[in-house]
Amino acid sequence: MKKIQAIRGMNDLLPNQTPHWQRVEEVLSRVLASYGYQEIRLPLLEPTELFRRSIGEVTDIVEKEMYTFIDRNGDSLTLRPEGTAGCVRSILQHGLLTQGPLRLWYYGPMFRHERPQKGRYRQFYQIGVEVLGTKGPDVDAELILMTARFWRRLGLQDLRLQLNSLGSPAARIAYRERLVDFFTAHEDVLDEDSRRRLHSNPLRILDSKNPALQEIIEQAPQLLDYLDDDSRTHFEALRHTLDSADIAYKINPRLVRGLDYYTRTVFEWVSDQLGSQGTVCAGGRYDGLVEQLGGQSIPAVGFALGLDRLVALLGEQGRLKAPIPADLYLVAVGPQAERESLLFAERLREAIPAARLQVNYGGGSFKSQLKRADRSGARWALILGEDEIVQGTVSVKDLRQGQPQELVSQDKLSDYIKQQLQS
Repeated sequence: MKKIQAIRGMNDLLPNQTPHWQRVEEVLSRVLASYGYQEIRLPLLEPTELFRRSIGEVTDIVEKEMYTFIDRNGDSLTLRPEGTAGCVRSILQHGLLTQGPLRLWYYGPMFRHERPQKGRYRQFYQIGVEVLGTKGPDVDAELILMTARFWRRLGLQDLRLQLNSLGSPAARIAYRERLVDFFTAHEDVLDEDSRRRLHSNPLRILDSKNPALQEIIEQAPQLLDYLDDDSRTHFEALRHTLDSADIAYKINPRLVRGLDYYTRTVFEWVSDQLGSQGTVCAGGRYDGLVEQLGGQSIPAVGFALGLDRLVALLGEQGRLKAPIPADLYLVAVGPQAERESLLFAERLREAIPAARLQVNYGGGSFKSQLKRADRSGARWALILGEDEIVQGTVSVKDLRQGQPQELVSQDKLSDYIKQQLQS
């Protein structure tokens, strides 16, 4: 019978990989807590209309990439392709904005039907951060400073910050007209997607990855030249804070992001070490989204960080640490020792909660159990045999540094192990 394989682009995370993910998640969650952010947990499925209204009808995500289906009640549901829209939906549904400004984060899988390649998967993982109820450039700056702290805590190097401002909706309307005029004059060189977007969403042409279009895109008018005064002041204040904090960045006038709800600040952290999928973290301000989804006009800003790419980048830079093995492996020799080993181990775990203790299962000879102990990676083997039970002792064998085997009283074993773990 043919074995069933995982869906293409939806990958298993194996036991030798999950420790790396757990470390990254722990570091990021601690940094987020230190800035006063609270976790929110959101469903994987949302009404399809949520993403059509928020992301935009004329986007690759809505047009091509969403996993959408009709459920048994006839409702159109979609596996979330990103987290911001669902977070805003939850905030509005539960009236959280009455509590004042919100600082939230969430974590989990997202889904897009894209062509799988290195750094791009159909199920991928993100940490998302959202701040609602604050409109100043200071919070934009804090998010960027916080992401820079992520990289320092993880020991990452050579991530580059790209920055742009999309201005206000009114400023973008004026810019849009100029952009349509420009691309219309060069319509003969546009590809099919760009011609289709020319009158529906021309800013998305600037985000095209088609190499044949890059020369004409470079010649297009720049949005920064059409910014309204408030957006220009906002952007200059953000840049001043980043300059004062010694955060290096590059102004990228072609950075428009792939979602329609962005306004003013947009940013990306990118790397050259991940091939074509070099964006590790991206975000910006989306001041109109809450109102667009049925709430009041509330300013908001956030970012999403790709865990798959972040872990891959840590690997490229040699920053992944080997998984931590068990500290102790309990070898039980003889019928009575086998019967008592589980409860003995439970008492030891109670006395030393920090110890990683693995118990031998399935019996076996003394020699075979020691081989298992060695393969487990444990530092010490605890040997519990018939003689040790009678004497109230345990033999402790160092599996790594060749120290002499010791016989330790069971009454003093927990103190002995604590001392060894600290040495």
